[in-house]
Amino acid sequence: MSTASEESYVLLPREPLTDPRATFHYTDLQRSKPTRENDPYEYMAGFGNRFQSEVIPGTLPAGQNNPQEVRFGLYTEGITYSAFAAPRQENKSTYMYRVRPAAAHNGYHEFKSSATIESCFLSLNPKIATLPQQVEWTPFPIPPSTTPTDFIDGLHTLCGSGDPNLKEGIALSIYTLNSSMSRRAFCNTDGDMLICPQEGNLDIQTEMGLLFVQPGEIFVIPRGVRFLVRLPEGTTAARGYITEIWGSSWELPDLGPIGGHGLANPRDFLVPVAHIDDIDELKTDWEIVCKLNGKLEAIGQDHSPFDLVAWHGNVVPYKRFTTLTKFSSQNSTSIDHTDPSINTVLTAKSSFPHVPLCDFLWFGPRWDAAANTFRLPYFHRNSASEFLACLYGNGLGRSDDFKPGGGSFEGGHTPHGGNNEGYVNEMKIQKSEPRKILENQMTIMIESSRTFLFTEWARTGCGTMHVDGTDPRAWDRLPDKFSTYPNIKELLQRVKDDKAAMRERVEYYHDPKIGRFV
Repeated sequence: MSTASEESYVLLPREPLTDPRATFHYTDLQRSKPTRENDPYEYMAGFGNRFQSEVIPGTLPAGQNNPQEVRFGLYTEGITYSAFAAPRQENKSTYMYRVRPAAAHNGYHEFKSSATIESCFLSLNPKIATLPQQVEWTPFPIPPSTTPTDFIDGLHTLCGSGDPNLKEGIALSIYTLNSSMSRRAFCNTDGDMLICPQEGNLDIQTEMGLLFVQPGEIFVIPRGVRFLVRLPEGTTAARGYITEIWGSSWELPDLGPIGGHGLANPRDFLVPVAHIDDIDELKTDWEIVCKLNGKLEAIGQDHSPFDLVAWHGNVVPYKRFTTLTKFSSQNSTSIDHTDPSINTVLTAKSSFPHVPLCDFLWFGPRWDAAANTFRLPYFHRNSASEFLACLYGNGLGRSDDFKPGGGSFEGGHTPHGGNNEGYVNEMKIQKSEPRKILENQMTIMIESSRTFLFTEWARTGCGTMHVDGTDPRAWDRLPDKFSTYPNIKELLQRVKDDKAAMRERVEYYHDPKIGRFV
């Protein structure tokens, strides 16, 4: 019970903020809706559960999936994501009730694109190479308005490991676009894509409905689900990052002793509601561009792929407002720097137990309260490959070249850490007060147990990669203090003498004459 009197209690008014990038947490906006004010769509909330939605109430069959006649003459179509007999918790499928079946098309034809897509990240591929050193990219270029580029044409693979044909691995890409997809849809049959916008809003139409995705949010499209990307009014260009996984799926990390809530909460994931194109648009010519084993082929058809009047299941696209400020951060409230895994938004399992294929992490505003502790990231040589990208603000890069829209890479066991003035000041004995950190910025990290191999486009084609290491003079801020400690030589000699004396004393007990009866 508080001992403060009512007269001493001061109520400080808290006005709602309007700029999501300036918030410490999403709740600073004081909104009663789970989306930003400019998001025009409605959603269902949840993660991993089964959803159902219909444009016209009563369209979904009651009590069965394949009725003899679906209302309004619709066609039943299913999409599976797992084996039919997979365990219930891993069994994923969706039933769709649509105007025309997807099987009604004119066949496949060659598709030419300016995209540079790579899928074979095996060492025998001569077009890929390792990057042993630390690398940074200044912002990846967005095509000029004189070169119309949609989402598909603006895809460029940076790096990866494995091969989608083996259902094993990962690929990192960037997208840049300055025009909307028009009567063209994209279908990635290789793997799930986690799309993270950095610049420009995206108006995304999927078979299951519409999503409005903005910088600071993430969007996941399951393999096999068709979608298109438009630039909404007020957005002339867009850029962002894609993490594609093969043979795995995105999951929420286990919370362990944290309990039932924290980090990325399931209710903050948003799934679209059923939507169909206007009647006049349903009977128009479309092109469905499919990515299979990294190659692009297209299907021609005389009807819209976005004609689902109703659907139910758990193979669904979704977005998450987490990577901005909805993340429920956990941190040390006593001592020591917590491992970066505490910032995991989503994880994907590998074929090795307890070793993730990929973790998607965020680094945003939070409190740092550890006492008697070097609070900055300590020098480390982690086993994972790390790709960092800044979405806005001053990110967590190691140089001034790390800007929003670029990237940074450190391979597994590559030594890295900071050398700024903070590292000098934090090493001094001092009283540490709780403080807010990483405000007004957002950095993401894709961390993988795999060794990344890099494409020609990442190494030379993009024109923004910098391999120059840190200026060695920067490390002068962190000199060798140990060797200059007063009388350090005498102290080390004493340690050496003490060890020699200890060995001599212990050696006495190993005399073969001791412990034997004559």
